[in-house]
Formats: sequence, structure tokens, C-alpha cells
Amino acid sequence: MASSEPATTTSTFTLELHTTADQEQNIFVVGNFNQWRVADEDYRMAFVSPGKYELKIALDNLPEVLEYKYARGSWDHVELDSNGHDRPNRMVAKSTLNAVDRVDRWRQDNFSFPDQFLPTIEVLNDDVDLPENIRTRRIAALLPHNYHQTDRYYPVLYLQDGQNLFDDYAPYGNWAVDKRLAQLQKEGCGDVIVIAIDHAMDKRIVEFTPTTATTRFGKGQGRSYVRFLAEVLKPYVDKKFRTLPDRHNTGIGGSSMGGLISIYGGMMYPQVYGRLMIFSPSLWVTPNIPFQLLNLRASYSGRVYLYGGKKESETMVPNLKRLRKALENQAGMDHLEFMLSIDPHGEHNEARWGEEFPNALKWLFYPEFFHKNNA
Repeated sequence: MASSEPATTTSTFTLELHTTADQEQNIFVVGNFNQWRVADEDYRMAFVSPGKYELKIALDNLPEVLEYKYARGSWDHVELDSNGHDRPNRMVAKSTLNAVDRVDRWRQDNFSFPDQFLPTIEVLNDDVDLPENIRTRRIAALLPHNYHQTDRYYPVLYLQDGQNLFDDYAPYGNWAVDKRLAQLQKEGCGDVIVIAIDHAMDKRIVEFTPTTATTRFGKGQGRSYVRFLAEVLKPYVDKKFRTLPDRHNTGIGGSSMGGLISIYGGMMYPQVYGRLMIFSPSLWVTPNIPFQLLNLRASYSGRVYLYGGKKESETMVPNLKRLRKALENQAGMDHLEFMLSIDPHGEHNEARWGEEFPNALKWLFYPEFFHKNNA
């Protein structure tokens, strides 16, 4: 005989997580249902028992397909696959009403940094005479922890996408540059000033496009942006801080579109930048521009660190090798030092670029430490 009891309607989706951690952890779910905000208190998982966590989410707040990851408070501690590599976003249909997941490894389980070596961060916007289109974003200087207690002069590295360099709650993760500089300083090779320039938000792609031609993203503004960096920001930084202003102690770098505009900046101002830190550059946006520049500019000399991951795209590694070959042919090996770092498991994300940052900084500015650690 059929039951006369009314059917119950489930109004929540349940996520159940099992992990190897045996003590209570702050674990959050981050996904397409909360704009990928990490450490969102509304999506903190409840501790059920050692190694088990649970979160119930109202169905009304969810899309038809959930895309998500687990993180322990920041993108620096996001989940990895069982081999310790980046894992794709998890996906599940809302109609299933639940998902049971397991995480065996977390990013930076063994990453620690000495608090006493954390850099001093100073925001520059109130002092520098910024163009109107630049004034709308933060520019920060990460100074060596003991900068104000010494009279030393320092190399300077200008990095793009400042929002993704050291903000713990950046929506796509961050490089943890402040923490990595602290570790490098403890090792004796972190005496570098990093200038972090925030990107232009929805204008980021056009500002980082190294051409004035109109692309599918709009008219490129890369020329005026790199002119600002070299002709306005650098002179200001050299005047305000104790810097080593010559090209051999001045670098420019970034990732993705930030890597592309850094190539352009280095080629347009070879007299300014003798160190290039280029991670996963978006050469697909303007595939011929960097190579055309090599034919137009004076021979580039200096040190260039290129990084890319094979899992980013089919063209990433071939394009990096093409760029390296073009630079070598143009400059000659007597004038150019090159490092090409390829990660067979590397994906296109901030956390992986952060992992690459210490090696790149050592190789560019402290090669004796790099060779010692990689012998």
C-alpha cells in the first residue's frame, strides 16, 4: 500500500567534503555562485568530524550547474589533485542536490614565511602626478622589510596586475609576492623593491594591448601605458626611493596580458629595462607585434625569464619557444641571457605564477643564488 505521507521537497544543495586534515580547518567553497570570492563567510563549511565538512546552500542561490573549488581561506591554499597539481574546477548539476568530494592535498601545505621579513607596503597614488586614466587605480611599493633602517640602494621590478600580487582576497588568487619576498629576504636574496601597478579593471585588455590598432577588444592603449611606466612612474620611483636606476637593476614583468605588455615595454624601452620577467604571455592577442618590434628596435640585451605551462593552451609553449628564438636571432647570445621554464603540468593561474616568482627573481637579480639552489 502506497504511503499517504506527503513527499518532502529539498530546498538546499549539500556539499560534503572529506580531507586528510585531522584538526578543524577553515575551509570555504568558492565558485560561480558567489563570484569566486574566496573566504566568503556565507560559504564557510561546517566542521562535522575530523576530516569531514559540510555546507548546505539554498537552491535559489545556485545556477543550474555548479562550478567550484575548495580553499582554506585564500587562493594560496586552494585544493590540488592527488598528485599535487592544479585540478580543474569541479562541476555538478544542481538537480543532483548533493555532492561528496575528497581533497588529499592543498596548495602550499609546506609553504611558510617569516613574518619579520615581510615587506613594507606604501601606496604611491597620493604623491605621484598620475595621468587621469591611471589615477583610478592603486600603485604600491613593496619595500624590503628593513628599508627605513638602512641606507642601501635597491634594484626595482615593475609588475603588472597589482591586484593579483599580494591581496589575500583577490577573486582569482594571488602570487603571494609579499610572503615570497619575505622568504627570499631570509635567504639573503630578496633585497628588491617591487612596484605593483593595479590593472584598469574592465579596460585591462585594451590598456595591455601593444598596438593602437582596433582589435576585437577595442583600440589598444599599450603604447601610452608603457610610456607612463618608463617616462613618469620610473623617474618618480627613482626620486622617492633609494634605487639603483640603471637598466641592469631595473626589471618589468607580468603574466598573461601583463606578460604581453611587459614584452612590449621592454622592447620599446630597452634603455630602461634590462630584466624581463614574462609569465604565460597572451601572444595570441597580437601574435606578430612582439616579433615585429624585434626588427624595428635596437638589439635587446639583458636577462629574460620566460615561463609557460603546457596545460595552458596548445600554443603557449610553441609561442614561447618562437619568441625565444626570435630574441636570440636578433640579439645574439653575446648580449642576451635567457631562461625558458616550462611546466608540463602548469595551468593559467595566479597561484602557479606565484610559485614561479622566486626562481625568476633569483635568476634575474641574484643569479648566484639561483645557480646554487638549482645545481
